[in-house]
Amino acid sequence: MKISVLGAGAWGTALAIAASARHEVCLWARDAAGVAAMRAARCNQRYLPDATLPDALVLTDQLDQALAHGRDGLIVIATPMAALRGMLAHLPAGARCLWLCKGFEAGSGRLGHEIAREVVPHLATGVLSGPSFAQEVAAGQPTALVSASHDPALAQLGVQAFHSERLRVYSSADPVGVEVGGAVKNVMAIAVGIADGLRLAAEAQGQPGPGLNARAALITRGLAEMQRLALALGAQTETLLGLAGLGDLVLTATGDLSRNRRVGLLLAEGLDLPGILQRLGHVAEGVYSAPTVLARARSVQVDMPIAAGVVEVLEGRLDARGAMDALMGRQARAEW
Repeated sequence: MKISVLGAGAWGTALAIAASARHEVCLWARDAAGVAAMRAARCNQRYLPDATLPDALVLTDQLDQALAHGRDGLIVIATPMAALRGMLAHLPAGARCLWLCKGFEAGSGRLGHEIAREVVPHLATGVLSGPSFAQEVAAGQPTALVSASHDPALAQLGVQAFHSERLRVYSSADPVGVEVGGAVKNVMAIAVGIADGLRLAAEAQGQPGPGLNARAALITRGLAEMQRLALALGAQTETLLGLAGLGDLVLTATGDLSRNRRVGLLLAEGLDLPGILQRLGHVAEGVYSAPTVLARARSVQVDMPIAAGVVEVLEGRLDARGAMDALMGRQARAEW
């Protein structure tokens, strides 16, 4: 199969590496100097410095070349959510496309499938998501993903493109649930990072703070918030209990490689958000998607107190301790 990956961040690069063992893969990056550097060093020094780029992997900064390469096979959009609309507009007639973007579009509050319905309603499109750190995929460590589309043939094409001995890919007919899971888990990971950061700060002072009980509560109630929003938008319950829901939430909320979790840890230390983002050096999608997640939830009358608390902290209206106290002070209610 001919596969084009549009976007050479960590995740796009990792998938291109994984697929290039069995397919003809072209990896596109916007920056010509960056592409030249990757060609020379055979690695993506900025985003994935420890992974070697296979000799067979074609690198280009020419979008037309990348689109032509994947036109009759599969085109994978691996940009941040903010660029999805623009990339979809470039797709050629008849192209089949999956995106890796996780989040709601700022401003419109739309998910990827809703954007695609506006921009390319005539094309087969879907999403590839699941609990996955790019470094582990590039290193060939076992990972499981979900290829989801309203078009069953495209969902299966995603399986054919990426399923291998080390990368297990399941198909799904519920892109709505997969996309909601991928968007909301980033926000919940910030919340868990805040709680864990408060625990570390308290321990350093010899005082009690939020512990593992609090982490479990946040993950479980975060899943409940995720599920409520997904069902309100037309998803299936089972999807949120699978890889793209619970699986991705657990990984992002507890894994040391999670940038969103790292944001929460640093917020608990009292660092300001601009300083945190400068320190990270990479995009933490939860920071940008949290307000949009909350706005979309409120538009369909879904209560998301954890997400609301994260927004309060990110926007400086509450500190980390205040947000935790606000959550614990909520009125008792039935779990479901």
